[in-house]
Formats: sequence, structure tokens, C-alpha cells
Amino acid sequence: MPSRTKRTRRPAGEVFPLSAAGAGDVGVIVQVGGDADLEALAPTELERRLLEMGFVEGARIEVLHEGFIGRDPIAVQLDDMRIALRRREAADVMVRSLASDHD
Repeated sequence: MPSRTKRTRRPAGEVFPLSAAGAGDVGVIVQVGGDADLEALAPTELERRLLEMGFVEGARIEVLHEGFIGRDPIAVQLDDMRIALRRREAADVMVRSLASDHD
């Protein structure tokens, strides 16, 4: 079944937070950690959890799907794994865009 979400395109080399990505965006993680404002987790705890899940510098990432309500959560292909996370958590992951494999 084809995806209902619009496939977005970003110029190669653009750096952006994963939380701003849309379905079809492809990139490489350049930084994990930052200032995400989560009431339940300290920033260092969120960074540790992201790193444990495989969100590490140099990992290839592609946004596969967005939730219907508020585009949240997002499903991503992280190297060879599929992971879903909230956009507020994804704000701690900076990505450098690559040309899409689907062009």
C-alpha cells in the first residue's frame, strides 16, 4: 500500500533536527544530545537512551512514516533497524541530509 504522507526533499548537506524531518528524508546522524525539553527525562538520560538504541554519529537514517495526529510519532529506519519515537525526543538528534534513495 503506498504511503499517504508527502515525501519531502532536502538539499544534500543540510543539517536539521530529526524532529523537523518528514517521510522520505534521508541522512546521516551528526550529533546526539542537546536541549530537548522533556518533563520526564533529564537531557543526559534521553541522550543515553538514544545512544543505546543506536542513534550514534555516522548512522544512516530515513524517515519511513509519520503518525496521523500531529505527525507524531515518527518511524525511522536506523541502519538495519526500524524504530518509532516521538518528535520531542527526535529533537535531540541532528541529521545531515543525503540524496534520497528513492529519486
